[in-house]
Amino acid sequence: MSSAVSPKAAAAALAEYWSPRVIGELDESYMKVAKLLGTFGWHSHDDEDELFLVLDGRLRIELETGAVELEQGELFVMPKGTRHNPVAAAECLILLIERKSTLHTGNQVTERTRSIAQQLGAA
Repeated sequence: MSSAVSPKAAAAALAEYWSPRVIGELDESYMKVAKLLGTFGWHSHDDEDELFLVLDGRLRIELETGAVELEQGELFVMPKGTRHNPVAAAECLILLIERKSTLHTGNQVTERTRSIAQQLGAA
């Protein structure tokens, strides 16, 4: 990447909800943006942590032990192996930081599952 990127603008430009796009790489991690609305679905990432940063809007992440409510500018690190369900009651823009090995829907395959190729914009 040879130019500055606005994560918020990149997320806002996405046409599809729950379909993250890679906007950068940092060592063994991808930086991804996504536009969210509604309920994603329960899943976990057995071997990877996942960072959620809300760029605009609000995000509720349901956990088996309760929920985390994130406002614009707040972040939360989801520990590996933790079942979670992201929920956006209204449109929400986020930045995700995940290891390159992280599967979009974790151990679940659903209609929302996107391959790394799709997240890179190659498919």
